[in-house]
Amino acid sequence: MDYFLQQLINGLTLGAVYGLIAIGYTMVYGIIGMINFAHGEIYMIGAFVTVISFVVLGVAGLHETALVLFIVLLTSILVTSLYGWTVERVAYRPLRTSPRLAPLISAIGMSVFLQNYVQLLQGARVKTMPPILQGGFSLSSQSDGFAVSISYLQIVIILLTIGLMITVTYLIHKTPLGRAQRACEQDKTMAALVGVNVDRTISTTFVIGAALAAIAGFMVTLYYGVTDFFMGFLAGMKAFTAAVLGGIGSLPGAMLGGLLIGLIESFWAGYVNAQYKDVAVFAILMLVLMVRPNGLFGRPEIEKV
Repeated sequence: MDYFLQQLINGLTLGAVYGLIAIGYTMVYGIIGMINFAHGEIYMIGAFVTVISFVVLGVAGLHETALVLFIVLLTSILVTSLYGWTVERVAYRPLRTSPRLAPLISAIGMSVFLQNYVQLLQGARVKTMPPILQGGFSLSSQSDGFAVSISYLQIVIILLTIGLMITVTYLIHKTPLGRAQRACEQDKTMAALVGVNVDRTISTTFVIGAALAAIAGFMVTLYYGVTDFFMGFLAGMKAFTAAVLGGIGSLPGAMLGGLLIGLIESFWAGYVNAQYKDVAVFAILMLVLMVRPNGLFGRPEIEKV
């Protein structure tokens, strides 16, 4: 039972990260109906900006943990959001009225470009970072050499993810920006006719998604302490899987899908075989989609004629 609880905690922590990245996928799909396959690389850039910021602040002699974390997080969000805005301007806006295959190829090309761009700038070697937040709580007494524990960082990741999910949901449903996003989702032409700035709304959506990916990259860097130029591809594919599993276009579905992917990965690695955890994730996705092709919270599209 102790081992089960530990894997549950680990799975929820990992799933929270996947959920944040998945929200970026589902927001972009919801507003323009296209998948931003470069979103995983945006997350990777957020992780690299985190490492670089820690190094720069360390060289500058700033060692106050709370202040350093705040500055690094803010820097990662700002820089990564700029990348998200650039991806929309370069890879999507010029092809918005083109057939769907064109922006799909453009997004894949942007993904490959960002991978190689970071590899050339930072090198192919893995970047490591010493632990910043240490300590935690023990949830059970040690028995047979094993005790259930949850670290302070895991608590921060889970609580921060919940807070961001609530914030984004409020933004979509209760603010003028959210109303503009929902209007663009339904009909961009009519939204423009009633005064909605469609270009600005779509760009803002990409920026918000990139900011969430930056926070995910920041948390993963603190959690694992390892960063490399290829980390965005697999994490992005799993987050996309989470968005599809929950129902592409649904924010609660994206978060639920992320949590499910994290739990599946954690329990499979703990009880079956860690080498095949990725296979298990995608196999279970296929099984779920055979039963619910639109995902857990997705609704079939109704084409009006």
